[in-house]
Amino acid sequence: MKIEQLIVQHLYNNKKVTLQDIGSFILSSNVSMPAESDKDGIMPDNAISFEYDTKAVQDESLIQFIIQQTRKIKPLATSDLESYTILGREYLNIGKPFPIEGLGTLLKSQNGQYEFIQGNSVNARLQAAPALIKEKDEEEIIFSTPVRKQNNNKAGMLLIALIFLLAVAAALIYFLNKKDNTTAVAVNADTSVIKKDTVSQPLITPAPSPLIDADSSTFKLVIKEYSSKEEADKALIKLTSFGHKLILDQSDSTVYRLTMPFTSPLSDTLKIKDSINRIFGGKTTITL
Repeated sequence: MKIEQLIVQHLYNNKKVTLQDIGSFILSSNVSMPAESDKDGIMPDNAISFEYDTKAVQDESLIQFIIQQTRKIKPLATSDLESYTILGREYLNIGKPFPIEGLGTLLKSQNGQYEFIQGNSVNARLQAAPALIKEKDEEEIIFSTPVRKQNNNKAGMLLIALIFLLAVAAALIYFLNKKDNTTAVAVNADTSVIKKDTVSQPLITPAPSPLIDADSSTFKLVIKEYSSKEEADKALIKLTSFGHKLILDQSDSTVYRLTMPFTSPLSDTLKIKDSINRIFGGKTTITL
């Protein structure tokens, strides 16, 4: 069970969750999570807000939730949560996005603060925690000494002795046959002449096969769609400030699409699409 799943599920349950030295995520009170959610669920826009706070302390309610779901003791649960937040800060400090599946993506702006871009997918609801397994009742301890099976011991000793005798006989036969073969080889070596081939066969070197150029194609990934040009321009300026190469594509007068161009072999499109989904926390589509 991933730690980020527990973080997201705690937010869905309590409407707020805090990550140490990062900040707090707040789920809008107007948003009600479905009774049974799956990975195909859609999160409404602006449903989750983020409060940046580098002095945020540990969320005790989150730690208790991790203990309840994983059955770990508190020091181990606290250590898992600290490792996750430390890894997230390392990503952000070197300029990489920090995706949280079911929430969105954290980014570090040029002024050094953390900014949050909400994703559209809903994390799957956790299954109920497994029930504790009761230990078996202690078996009755019997102090009486079991009766030794002498017949079985005698049969075992006889079997071992038989195996030993067979091994000795096999060794004697092996050495006698080896001695006879050595004598025969020595006699044949004195009475026979060994002929050697004096004509060397030329080596045939296969011609190198020509390189096959990999098929490549130019395509675009649609990251997100907007119904107004104002929202699309605002998102374009914000995301390009983080170093992403994006293009605003307007296929008609009602839909504005943020796209990212690629030139790559067709076999790599699924890998590229999965990477972009993790970074931007949404579902991308391919267009030419």
